[in-house]
Amino acid sequence: MAARTGDYDCDRLLGGKSRAGVLVYGHANGRDIAETVDEVARYKEQGYLAIRAQSGLPGLVSTYGVAEDKMFYEPAEKGLPPENLWSTENYLLHVPKLFEALRLKFGDDLHLLHDVHHRLTPIEAARLGKSLEPYRLFWLEDAVPAELQEGFRLIRKHTVTPLAVGEVFNAIWDAHILITEQLIDYLRMTVVHGGGLTHLKKVASFAEVYHVRTGSHGATDLSPVAMAAALHFDISINNFGIQEYMRHTRETDEVFSHAYTFDAGYLYPGDKPGLGVDYDENLAAKFPYERAYLPVNRKLDGTMFNW
Repeated sequence: MAARTGDYDCDRLLGGKSRAGVLVYGHANGRDIAETVDEVARYKEQGYLAIRAQSGLPGLVSTYGVAEDKMFYEPAEKGLPPENLWSTENYLLHVPKLFEALRLKFGDDLHLLHDVHHRLTPIEAARLGKSLEPYRLFWLEDAVPAELQEGFRLIRKHTVTPLAVGEVFNAIWDAHILITEQLIDYLRMTVVHGGGLTHLKKVASFAEVYHVRTGSHGATDLSPVAMAAALHFDISINNFGIQEYMRHTRETDEVFSHAYTFDAGYLYPGDKPGLGVDYDENLAAKFPYERAYLPVNRKLDGTMFNW
């Protein structure tokens, strides 16, 4: 394998064929720490260099972010919204143990990420970020609800764990305080939600001035068309950080045949015209739309809580 610098192959320097690729991360999750460690190992065997790790919590039957289908994880479920349980106290004690186990197993070379799913208050997030510092996370994502941008000021005062947020942002105004005050390290805005390629490139240029990198959302609810657009965006900017890459099912890939490919931790957009994605309408007709919902979240005492 050719050496790489940042998000580009060094093949050109070595006299071979050059192609631009972007670092991506996959999702590993398990019902407990041991199962999550095994799932991280599976992703590592497939060539991933960066992996998001989530684990179920002791004493809770179900937790958002942990799925039965590990490789094709889809958080929305068909039918009525399912109910998940949550305990902030259990979570804050459990997550550092997860990443301690992962570092003991895999060492320091693997990039590890974690998603809080907006569930903490700023001071709780600050406590979590500080407790995770020994395990050198690539980032801690969605630590608090990002509508209150000022909440990140408190988190930033107490931890040097890198912070990421923004997959639900629609415009630069959703993140201008976070960027100008350097309260985050990675902006998660994506082409689909962030005003398209033109607006998102402007946002990236603005963020670059403040040393904020991109880390675009790439969940399975975004089609291969959106993934291809994200890759073209990623290779066009200077402050690219990482790209989320959740694999689609075989059926989805057949409906949306695409030129992008995964190899040794990087995703390559391919060289077909446009975004490099085709859409088979006849095949798509065999898969009628079925409504699906994200879960409802409750604390152990039954009260509703942030999902």
